[in-house]
Amino acid sequence: MLREIVLDTETTGLDPRRGDRLIEIGCIEIVNRIPSGREYHCFINPERDVPAEAQAVHGLSTEFLKDKPLFKSVAKQFLDFIAEDTLVIHNASFDIGFLNAELVRLGLGPIGMHRVVDTLQLARRRHPAGPNTLDALCKRYGIDNSKRIKHGALVDSELLATVYVELLGERQSALSLGSKDAAGRGDNSASGRRNAAVALARPRPLPQRLTVEDEAAHQKFVETLGPKSLWLRVPPSS
Repeated sequence: MLREIVLDTETTGLDPRRGDRLIEIGCIEIVNRIPSGREYHCFINPERDVPAEAQAVHGLSTEFLKDKPLFKSVAKQFLDFIAEDTLVIHNASFDIGFLNAELVRLGLGPIGMHRVVDTLQLARRRHPAGPNTLDALCKRYGIDNSKRIKHGALVDSELLATVYVELLGERQSALSLGSKDAAGRGDNSASGRRNAAVALARPRPLPQRLTVEDEAAHQKFVETLGPKSLWLRVPPSS
């Protein structure tokens, strides 16, 4: 079971070394390259004003952020969510630079780049002529980004999760069985996903092939994997 975290941030500026701070974190959990439905999102009080040029990009004002928690109040919950899993980030050095600046300020260990997949680098290798911004990649792959009026960490993470699968060439056929538009793109709307589910439904369920002994042996094995095993989140079969 492959767990990855698609992550994006918003900030007060471009350089944490010059006093710019983190103001928003958005994370989407994907398991085997499919969104699991689990996410982490928070706004952060940067303890400084948000410049007008930064607010024009993400729409987050000093007034809006002044009653939000400080990073030290959300750091543990954030670190617990990402755990030790791979982080998928577009232009990763930017986001990791800001995250590490906040972590080091609290005396916590930084996030190593060895656990990061930079989708900008993936895109540059696959599409060397560019452009490779998130908006450009959404357009290239026919991904609806109409709700991205301004930059937002959670919305951008959701879009990036879809772009990431496209960049890897691993789109699951089950996710593209909806109706097609004139350009032949899959329908990723709610109705399209429902239609795909109906198309995939079997007329009769397959018979159970696991025996009681098989299930007991599997449960015994899972218990040896430790308390953080993803298998522990899977409910037992009824």
